[in-house]
Order: sequence, then C-alpha cells, then structure tokens
Amino acid sequence: MLTSIFLKGLVVGFLIAAPVGPVNVMCVRRTIMHGRLVGLVSGLGAAAADTIFGAIAAFGLSFVYELLMTERFWLGIAGGALLMVMGVRTLFAEPPRPSDTPDPPNLLGDFTSTLVLTLTNPVTIVSFLAAFTAVGVAADPGEPIGLDDWILLLGVFLGASTWWLFITAAVALFHGRIPLTMLRWTNRVAGVVILAFAVGVLWVVFNP
Repeated sequence: MLTSIFLKGLVVGFLIAAPVGPVNVMCVRRTIMHGRLVGLVSGLGAAAADTIFGAIAAFGLSFVYELLMTERFWLGIAGGALLMVMGVRTLFAEPPRPSDTPDPPNLLGDFTSTLVLTLTNPVTIVSFLAAFTAVGVAADPGEPIGLDDWILLLGVFLGASTWWLFITAAVALFHGRIPLTMLRWTNRVAGVVILAFAVGVLWVVFNP
C-alpha cells in the first residue's frame, strides 16, 4: 500500500517538474555556465516548492489554497517582475572566462531564487489536484494527516528531484566544452526566453 502511494507520488513529482518553463531554462543555463552542482541545487529549490504545493493539495488545506488563489494576481505580478529581473540580468551577463578565478558558488541564492519563483505560481496546485486524481489519489479534508500522506510527499519530492538530477547530468556534459562566444549567445538566448515567459505570465495576470 505505502509502496504504491510512494510510486504515485514519484510519478506525479516527475511529471510536474518536467514541462519546459522558466525554471527549466534557468537551471539549464546555470548548469552550462557553472556546473552540475549549481544547476542541481537550483532544481532542488523548484522541487521543494512543488512539494509545498503538493502538500496543500494532498492534505486538503483549502484555506491555504483559497488564500493563494485569491492573491494570485499579486503573486503573478511578483513572479513576472522576478522573471523580468532575471531575464535582463541573464541577457546582459558575460560568461565566466576560463582564465578567471571562479567565484564561490552562492548555492543558497540559487536554491532560494527558484524556490521563490516557483511559489509565485499558485496555479501549480491545480496541476497537482489534477495529477493526484489521474493516479487515483484523493485528498479528504476530513481525515487527519497520516503516514501515507507523508510517503506521498516524499515521492513527489524525489520524483521532481529525479527530473532535475537527470536534466542537469545531461546538460553538465557540455560544461567547460563550449566556446566563450557560444556561451555568450547562450546567455542572450536564455535571457530572451526568460523575458518571453515573463511577458506571458504578466499577460495572463492582466487578461485572466
């Protein structure tokens, strides 16, 4: 029983993390520029946020759900603005030169940035509700939180983390092997893509 619940959580977590979005673009770019560890930590920030949303869906925390959905306009504004800032910074960022002494990684900042960015999209809860229903997991607000709920969330976190482990391991093969000019263009393309996502988020906010 618990094994089945864990596997369902694993599948849901992987499927929620996999769709291409601004966080995926950021993690790929960070992996290419700074290596697998930075990309993976960034992905784990998103996985932690997904797990929080999964908890709200799984535990039937309707009051938190209603609060987030009520404030989704301002959360969308915050998420769009954050994407704008990250997009502009990425667009004009210069890649690290091989001869430069590498800066110490700011892993906490990498983790926090993707955590906050993912949390500004409360509609993810709807995705979890749909995914849980699809795999046969139904939240009952009247039931106390039990071991099966925690096992489900563990599966969600590990499923999302598996996606980030897979994608960063694949992209890390190119770290240190791309010419400086191409790295510069990687920043330009990633910046434009992130800015496009920002415009999309703000468009949805103002045109619900």
